[in-house]
Amino acid sequence: MTVFHFFNCAVLTFGPHAVYYSATPLSEYDTLGTSVKAAVVYLGTALIKLVCLATFLKVPENDMFDPYQELLKALIGFVDVAGIYFALTQLTHRNISQHHKFQAVGLGWAFADSVLHRLAPLWVGARGLEFTWEYVLQGLESNANLVLTVSLAAMGSLMWLRKNKPRTLIPIIYLCALILATMPTTTSYLRRGLGWQLPKVVTAELLSSLVMAFISWQLFSACQRPSV
Repeated sequence: MTVFHFFNCAVLTFGPHAVYYSATPLSEYDTLGTSVKAAVVYLGTALIKLVCLATFLKVPENDMFDPYQELLKALIGFVDVAGIYFALTQLTHRNISQHHKFQAVGLGWAFADSVLHRLAPLWVGARGLEFTWEYVLQGLESNANLVLTVSLAAMGSLMWLRKNKPRTLIPIIYLCALILATMPTTTSYLRRGLGWQLPKVVTAELLSSLVMAFISWQLFSACQRPSV
């Protein structure tokens, strides 16, 4: 039963990444190398963030929401934006379109994040003797993170790679990118500031990921249309 529970949670956590790759044109254009490179860049940014967090943040005495600490975390979190910028603009890619490039980068980034933050807790906790919904919810949270990360990569693609985008959409693109980049701080506020339980937080993350994915898709589609 414990192995079965672990297997189910692992499939829920990591399976959507494989499904996304195989069910979209990413597999047809052989973009796996781009995703792997993005994952390596993520590991580098995660190391930088870890050093910054250890240097500038104090160990909290309690689990209360500290605005100053969370502001520092949000600023340090923009290292991810720099990393995605590097992955989109500086890495050498196969001859793939802009549409497939941001998806491959976002997919590799989200998969590396899930492995780094969820594999060890899943391996230790989901094999316990007692069934718990915590790891099922973590799997759903990983799915929301996948959608949010691909959406952020799409906004990065529009900001840094798309030159002839409509001027009226530029503020909206930057605003969406800011919302996506600060989503971890928002989630932390819901948990520690408002005292939301994990099921409620995960539901909010799933809903917000769907909304941001729809907005990102609309913006990307609008920027792809030829200007009149």
